[in-house]
Amino acid sequence: MRPTPLRLIALLAAGLVAGCATLPPESEPEARAEYFERNDPLEPLNRVTYTVNDALDVMLLRPAAEAYRLFLPQPVRTGVANVIDNLLLPRTAAHQLLQGKPEMAGKALARFAVNSTVGLLGIFDFASDIGLEPQFEDMGQTLAVWAGTTNGGPYIILPVLGPSNLRDVVGRGVDYFADPWNSIGQGDTVEALRISRTAAQVIDTREQLIEPIDALRRDSLDPYAALRSVYQQQRARDILDQSPPRRRFFDWRFRPPE
Repeated sequence: MRPTPLRLIALLAAGLVAGCATLPPESEPEARAEYFERNDPLEPLNRVTYTVNDALDVMLLRPAAEAYRLFLPQPVRTGVANVIDNLLLPRTAAHQLLQGKPEMAGKALARFAVNSTVGLLGIFDFASDIGLEPQFEDMGQTLAVWAGTTNGGPYIILPVLGPSNLRDVVGRGVDYFADPWNSIGQGDTVEALRISRTAAQVIDTREQLIEPIDALRRDSLDPYAALRSVYQQQRARDILDQSPPRRRFFDWRFRPPE
């Protein structure tokens, strides 16, 4: 059977992973454990990139996230976050189909339909109230399912974008070019919408991470190593569908977060 283009991408990513790092044999369990825990052959370069990213975060991103939190009340921020999450649901459904999970894909599409209509373009999360909890998938997770492993290859710190790995770098590229927002129309208005969406995603994500990143910097002897560990563990949970639903709460009924 002739492989599809997406299958070739998965095979290419797996081949690059195999070429960049050699997995120790099963007769060396301690070496294997360290390999999976770190898998960071580019550590010297990664640490330099991490330092630059950290400086940019301290000078720009964190102050912007603090201002976002200060000047916009929680219900408004949650509404913005809900809209951002809602726009990711068609992509999630597509990846769930590619991973052989049609039931989950159907729930993602149903969630999108409910929140896009009753929820006013996703501002309100009514879908969670009827049992359609949020789940998110990306191309990196799909490649991992196809390859049959949570090991994404060498750990990589990307400039500005932060933690990743070889497989997820390939996945980011595929998701970027497959995103309809990057191909629909031209002109100043469309470009302004693209920039606004990206900026909102960045600031919303950073605002949610103010306390976790502050704690990581404060409590870790080596924040770089701690971040690497957190990222690798979280990606493994995402791939195995073990991450809890990331529900946002818009206080439209004056209820506290669960």
